[in-house]
Amino acid sequence: MSQAKSQTPQELNAEVARLNEELQMRDQLIQQLSQELFRLVKGDANLLPAPDVSERHQVQMVALREQLQEMEQQVKFYQEQIAERDTEVYQLRQSVQELTDRSRMLEQVVQELPGVYRQKFSERLNEVMEKVELLQRENKQLNAELQSVSYRLAQKSRRPSGLDLPSFQNRGGGSVEVPTFGNA
Repeated sequence: MSQAKSQTPQELNAEVARLNEELQMRDQLIQQLSQELFRLVKGDANLLPAPDVSERHQVQMVALREQLQEMEQQVKFYQEQIAERDTEVYQLRQSVQELTDRSRMLEQVVQELPGVYRQKFSERLNEVMEKVELLQRENKQLNAELQSVSYRLAQKSRRPSGLDLPSFQNRGGGSVEVPTFGNA
């Protein structure tokens, strides 16, 4: 019976079929024996089998009945095994169906992912591009202001500001004038 647990459902079905055939064959033999016994008992008393033959037939009948009961128990066991396997197969089929549905759903999600990522990337890129444009405008504005301030500073530094520049003394005691470049 431990072998039955390692057999496949097909092997179990074949074993059950074989056992059913044996059962039918034994049923036929029992039927034939019982008919023969009935005919002999009902018929001529001279035709009755000898007591030792009758006992032998009874022993065979008891043995056949025991074998029949064993076979019925085996058939019942195999039928229970088949029912359990059928239940397992049904549950496995349901699991396969659920997993197949989930796999299809995930496959669809995976197929849609590039489009979703493109859209999200485009949205984020648009935000970044807007910020870059804003920063570039600010940068241009700041550059313009910087150039304007630089120009004004350059203009102020070029004008004579009326500063008193120090005069240097000559060794001879006279003062030396610092030359001016005019409006250069």
